Amino acid sequence: MTLSRRELLRGAACGFGGLALDGLMADTNAASNRRAPGGPHIPPRAKRVIFVFLAGGPSQGDLFAPKAYITRKHGQAIKSPVGDDGQLRVGVAQFLPMAPVKPVRPRGQSGMMMSDLLPHLSGVADELCLLRAVVADNKAHAPAALQFHTGHIAEARPSMGAWLGYGLGTENRDMPGFITIHPPGDGRTYGAGFLPAIHQGTPLRVPRQTGEVAITNLRDPDPKPELQRQRLDFLQRINRRLLNRVKTDSQMEGIIESFELAFRMQAKTPGLVDLSRESKQTLEMYGIGGGASDVNGRACLMARRLSEAGVRFVQVTIGGWDHHGDIRNALPGSCARADQPIAALIRDLKRRGLLDDTLLVVSGEFGRTYWSQDLSGTSPIEKHGREHQQESFCTLLAGGGVKAGLVHGETDDFGYRPVQGQVHLHDLHATILHLLGIDHERLTYPHHGRDYRLTDVFGRVIHDILG
Repeated sequence: MTLSRRELLRGAACGFGGLALDGLMADTNAASNRRAPGGPHIPPRAKRVIFVFLAGGPSQGDLFAPKAYITRKHGQAIKSPVGDDGQLRVGVAQFLPMAPVKPVRPRGQSGMMMSDLLPHLSGVADELCLLRAVVADNKAHAPAALQFHTGHIAEARPSMGAWLGYGLGTENRDMPGFITIHPPGDGRTYGAGFLPAIHQGTPLRVPRQTGEVAITNLRDPDPKPELQRQRLDFLQRINRRLLNRVKTDSQMEGIIESFELAFRMQAKTPGLVDLSRESKQTLEMYGIGGGASDVNGRACLMARRLSEAGVRFVQVTIGGWDHHGDIRNALPGSCARADQPIAALIRDLKRRGLLDDTLLVVSGEFGRTYWSQDLSGTSPIEKHGREHQQESFCTLLAGGGVKAGLVHGETDDFGYRPVQGQVHLHDLHATILHLLGIDHERLTYPHHGRDYRLTDVFGRVIHDILG
């Protein structure tokens, strides 16, 4: 099919809608900029969030919340603590309690319980707020992870980072408001859903060697910025005419802003992802140098650098916590890869004066059972793992207006049902928004005939944990 020049330009204008208008609009009318900082509903205690996602579901009983009854009954069949709830549980029919794989002891002045597998986090226990009765709604990885990130177990709704960008804007117009380092495989966990596309997360991989790209498709093969600028200016004029014709198209405008942002990021990003500028002491503190913690150490250090540069929401994903079998041998390796980097991030934020207004969230999508799981049906308990448990698990918070050294919530003797201080994921989301100055009931977006919000029609702020 042959296209006329006019038809080709019209199609190109639509296809190139990812380039240009944000810079032009910001220069002439900052108030109309979708990425400009918005006004909080209440006085904020935090300016930014770093979310360390422990993908797979770490075992809270082995790390933070041992149960005396479970330890005492190790390896002895007990009556089902879950009742007849109709759920399929594979490999746990005997309900064999399994003691922690390593001792869990009181740490710091707060006496917060923490495993010997976490020596570095144990050293910052008094900076942490430990939630021990967090509740989710699904025991499968994909829907549980989606709910933790977006508030819903199935729909493609906006993620936490997208909501914060929409509600508060960015602190640095040369950087995205939301960056996700080594993101989960499901793009919905960092998507913008029905919000303008500018608020979706930007995936980033930490370079480990010279020439490795941190953000794909960011660099233009043409090394001359002035030529890139000329092309963008030309496309801005085309897109401006198109926008004048269609009047409003939030998704198209979001894509336009994203491309203009990408142009500015080419100058800003290389310096931020270059960890060679950090001191030897800092690199060693994060465990960077080729050992088990190297990759995650780089990711957590990158999170600090991005937060310091004004990125509103930074996520670091650390996988390897899905221990259905041989948890006794597998869990130490998982902890060795994550313990030092996360503890270093807390220490680094504090020494730079950033911890007070940076909220750190560390959690998996759910926890694991206090009784063992044997998928083979024939293995000795020393080779067993643990099943998923969404009925209760642990989440760590630090900085950003939460009480340091606090343990909130408790579960029954089986470590199964919350008996005090329950925090549903909707409550956690409401509290995160509250700490950043947002009333979760007022942060809404119209879609399909009604107003949506991160907490949907649920959620309550957990005031007991606020400093």
